[in-house]
This record gives sequence, structure tokens and C-alpha cells, in this order.
Amino acid sequence: MNAVTETVAAEPVSGVEIFVPLAKLKKSPRNARKVPHGEAAIEALAASIQHKGLIQNLVIEPEVKEDGTPTGYYLVTAGEGRRLAMLLRAKRKQIKKSEPVRCWLDTQNDPGEISLDENVTRTPMHPADQFERFAELSSDKGWGAQEIGARFGVSASVVKQRLRLGAVSPKLLQVYREDGLTLDQLMAFAITEDHARQEQVFEGLHHNREPWIIRRDMTASNVPATDRRAVFVGADAYIEAGGNIIRDLFSEDRGGFFEDAGLLDMLATEKLREIASEVQAEGWKWAEAHIDYPHAHGMRRFYPQTVALSDEDEARLEALSIEYDELAEGYSSYDEMPEDVAAKLEAVSDEIDAISAKRYAYDANVIAHGGVFVVLNHDGVPRLERGFVRAEDEALADPQPEDEGEGEAIDPQAVADEQADDGDDDEQEIEEEDEEPGKPISDSLTRDLSAYRTLALRVALAERPDLALIALTHTLTAQLFYSYTEAGCLEVRPTVTPLGSHADGIEDMPLAAKANEAREAWAERMPRDVADLWGFIVGLDDEKRLALLAHCASRTVNALRLPWDRKPRSLQTADRLASALALDVAKDWTPTVDSYLGRVTKAHIVEAVTEGVSEDAARRIVDMKKPDMAQAAEQLLAGTGWLPAILRTPEPGADQSAPVEAEDGGIVEQPSEAESPDTGAQDGEASYAVAAE
Repeated sequence: MNAVTETVAAEPVSGVEIFVPLAKLKKSPRNARKVPHGEAAIEALAASIQHKGLIQNLVIEPEVKEDGTPTGYYLVTAGEGRRLAMLLRAKRKQIKKSEPVRCWLDTQNDPGEISLDENVTRTPMHPADQFERFAELSSDKGWGAQEIGARFGVSASVVKQRLRLGAVSPKLLQVYREDGLTLDQLMAFAITEDHARQEQVFEGLHHNREPWIIRRDMTASNVPATDRRAVFVGADAYIEAGGNIIRDLFSEDRGGFFEDAGLLDMLATEKLREIASEVQAEGWKWAEAHIDYPHAHGMRRFYPQTVALSDEDEARLEALSIEYDELAEGYSSYDEMPEDVAAKLEAVSDEIDAISAKRYAYDANVIAHGGVFVVLNHDGVPRLERGFVRAEDEALADPQPEDEGEGEAIDPQAVADEQADDGDDDEQEIEEEDEEPGKPISDSLTRDLSAYRTLALRVALAERPDLALIALTHTLTAQLFYSYTEAGCLEVRPTVTPLGSHADGIEDMPLAAKANEAREAWAERMPRDVADLWGFIVGLDDEKRLALLAHCASRTVNALRLPWDRKPRSLQTADRLASALALDVAKDWTPTVDSYLGRVTKAHIVEAVTEGVSEDAARRIVDMKKPDMAQAAEQLLAGTGWLPAILRTPEPGADQSAPVEAEDGGIVEQPSEAESPDTGAQDGEASYAVAAE
């Protein structure tokens, strides 16, 4: 039947297609849909109509008055969303309100039933089919996300997600169609478009198919954007060098994953070498670039020495300090300041730092014969470690004055002659000594006298705790900062055990950086020559002297538990020290797969979750495979502050019994009061441990 354009009220003839001006269409009061269409749905319909026209007719009936007279308007029985979409287009001046709309006139069927039928009797397209069709539009027609989004009334980001899902392996899409995968799981596979990798991970999945596990396995060989190398190199430089960044369009990926770890390492090293070249231009003999700090370099390190500022710099520094105080007065932070004041204050602060830096400088010999390590810090910021001198250059970097007053060189022949004279009588010996008044006293007498002096020093020092503190601090400092074991007269030998060989990466952690900063802060203040160290320590006030002693003592702490080094009493003392310090390891350590959970048995993992979270949480992971269990436990324990027993600090006053050696040579920890059998696992918890094993 031919369509006609209707501009006036039509006769109530059913089953004809007519064109009605948009302004003559109204919402039917008998429309079954009471919850209105959302804005996004109307946007999508408007975009579809704009690019493809009206695909489906509106179903209408004439509006009549109570007496049955037509009003000239039509009620939309089915297609209210399309009517609203065309009104939106009219509002945007894309069409006029007189635009004819193709409609199907139906006065025979019940309008309420038609409206219900349209919304109920239909089968939505499976999402997988939608994803594939979007992918075809992109590949066959060459449309980008913006173009496709405009034609379907969705954002470009939504189109990108659908395109990524449509690019998933056809094998996995079919599994999704057959309900073998959920949409969340499919989205996890879509993190990369590598079909072979997707299928490999799918085949390797066990009963636990949590999306985060799939994402973890899909990116196992990639480098997260939060890695220090990625932060240092930057995404733009990596992509420019030909690298690819895998982006997860369906979850927070914090910058994605750098696919080529080898390329990233190369770029990071090259960038560090550029910095090393700039630093070497300061006059250093050498500069080396390393991603990780080379702990086994074995070199002696020199630190900058205090240098007096010029009168001009001192005056400028004083003026800047006054200006800084005036600008900062009344403000507690930069955020509270006007932009111009904050900018000026920051410039003043930078100049103060620049002048203050002149107070410290390396000796010219150290620069000429020493070098610099340029390494990558844990936060992706390059760190410059200056002042290292190779063994063959030490004499040139630190020439020592010749010893004076130590006696003349010994002539071997003179020693032989003296031994030959041992048989002469005492009188002859006395005559010879009288004849040589400048001859040193004998070694035996020297030992006797020095022994007496040593005894006198011991007694006297015991009566002067203040000087004992100075002498002890001097001895420790001389050895820990100058490597001169003979510089002190106290036979106290500090031992600093490197921790890098016992725990990979520990010396690159923030906590290690904090310890290094403390050491460098002291080193920069100390005199270069160890001969001046005593006067330096005497010149410190009591508080600073104690702080230096505490620093030296802290570097010798050793609480390592090693299978070949049995020291139960030392470990007991370490526990007591931890209690006295109220040590809280949880501030800097968290249980992760790498740090703990991936290196213990399933029973230990279940026990950790039971203690740190709850019995229910432990029950939920007890049947998982160990890798999956470790990953799940890491997420559950995040932020709980849970610690394994070896890291816990005993409560003050608790029984800190020494560990007992087991029959197999291992260490068995004695339970503290907080871990007594009375407060141990309940029957249910014990069953988890058995099941986990």
C-alpha cells in the first residue's frame, strides 16, 4: 500500500503507512513503558536516525476528543524513544518540527498491548555478536572510534572497549557465547590482542577464573607502568623507540603495561648514561650508569667537606632568609598562598638551597681520581652517588703525610751486630748505652710501660662516662666512616653485615634509602682527615654526640636468622631491643606473593588470612591452587597490618624465650604469651590447615 503524507486528521483506517509532521506526534497515555528512556538511549537513537534514517516505523493512533472528534494529533503507541530522539534532533536544529515522520496507523489493535508487545516480544543481540560487528565496521569500512560512536550515539571510549572485545580470539568469543566465560572474564582477556597468548592463558586456567587472575597471567612477562624503569623512561620515549604499551580498557591499569622489558632496560640505561656524562663533566675521573646500585664495587668512599661561604654569599643568604620569612608569614602551605606569592617563595627557596649547597665541596684530589655511580631509585628518580675511589687511585685521591717521630729506619746489619753483642757483660752494655744517649728504650720496657699506661687509662676512663662516650663514638665512627681500624684506642670492632645477599632488592627499598640518607648526612659533616675526628666529636653537643653513637650502633645490628649461624641468645636480645623500640615493621612491609605468600606452604597462607582477615575469608580460598591462593591472600591482607611471627614485635613484658634448635638443625620459635596454646587455632581453623596441605 502506498504511503501518504498526513497533515490533517486521518480517517480511522487501520493498516496504512502515513507520514505525520513531528509536531503532530504525542506520547500515548497507554504506553506500557512507565520508566522513561534514559538520556544515553535517546542520544543513541538520535545518532542512529541521523546517519541511517528511521529504520523502524512508529505505531500510532489518532487522538480524539470525548465526543470522538479527531484533534489532528496522533498518539505514539510504539516508538516513543524514536519520537524523543527526533525531538532532540529538532532541538539541535538538525531538522524542523514539521519534519514528516514515517508511521504505521493502527486502530485495530489495543494500544497498550502493542506497546507491551514491542518491549517484551524481542530477543536482544548477544554481546559477542555486537562486539564482532563493531570490529567489522572498523576493519571493513575503516571507521575509527569517533566515527562509529557518532553513528551509534555512544562515546569513543565505549566503542574502543567493544572493538577490543571484538578483537578477542574467536575461540574465546565462542566460549563466551556458550556461557563458558563471563563478560568480566572476557574483558580480562582483552587486555592484549595476542590471540595465541589469550588461548594459552585460557588453557592454563584452573577452576578459579577470577578476572584479576586472568589479567595477572596475561601480563606476567610485561612491565607495569608503575615500575621505576617505566616511570624514568616515560611512555612517550618508549613508544617513540618502537615499544608497545598494553592498556586495559576495562579497569584501572595505572598507565598500562610496557610489553618489551628488554627495550625498556636499554632505554633506561641509555638515559642514565646521558646523566652520567653530564655529571662526569664536573671533573670526575669516571661515571658509571647502573639501573641497580652495584653493592659489590668494593671501593672506598669520600664525602664532601665543609667550605666557608664568601662574605657575599653569606650576606645574600641572610637577606634571602629574611625575605623567605616575610613571604611565608601567615601561611602554613603553598596551597594557601596566591599564585604570585607561591612562585616567588619557591624561587627564593631554590636560591637559598643553591647557596647552601656551596657549604660542601669535594676535595679536588677526590674529584680528579674518583667517580660517580648514577643509579635508578625505587621511585624512578635517578640517584647520584659521588665520591667513590678505586683501590689503585686511593693514594692519589688521599695522599697521607709522612709519619714523623716514629724513629729512623732499621738497618738489618745493625740488628745483627746488636744480637752478636748479647754475650757481653752488663757493664759493657751499660757503657754502650751511656755512650749512645739517643738510643730508643728496649721493646720489652716499652711493653711494660705501655701496659701500665693502658691499665691506668682503663681505670680513669671507667670513672669518666662522658669521655667513655666520646672514645666509643670516636672508635666506631673512625671504622665505619673512614675504614681506619687503628684510628681508635678502644678494641671495639664493629661489623656491618650486608643484607643484599640475604634478601634480593632489600637495599633498593625506601627503608634502605632512609638509612643511606642518614649516613650521608653525617658523612658530609665530618672532617676529611681521621686525625681531626676526635676534635669533631668533642665539639658536638651531647644530643648530637648521642645521635652519632646511635647511628653507628644501628649499623651493626644483626638479627639475621641463618641456618649455619646459631645464636639464640642474640636473637632473644634482638626481640628485647624491638620491644624497647616499639618496632612496627608493618609500616614498611606488606605480605605479597614475592615477599612472603608465594614462598610458604598453603597451610601458612591459610593461617595468615585467618589471623589477618577472618575465618570466612580463609575458608573461601582454602580449595584454590597455591599460585591463585597466594594472589588472593595478597589482596585480602592488603592494609590489614598482618605480619608473620618472625617480624612481630613481642609485647613489653612478654616471655621472650630464646629459640630452640630443632632436631633437623632448624630453628623452632617458642610461642610468646600472645601465641600460647590457649589462644591458638580453633578446630575449624585447624581443618583449614589440613585441607590446605
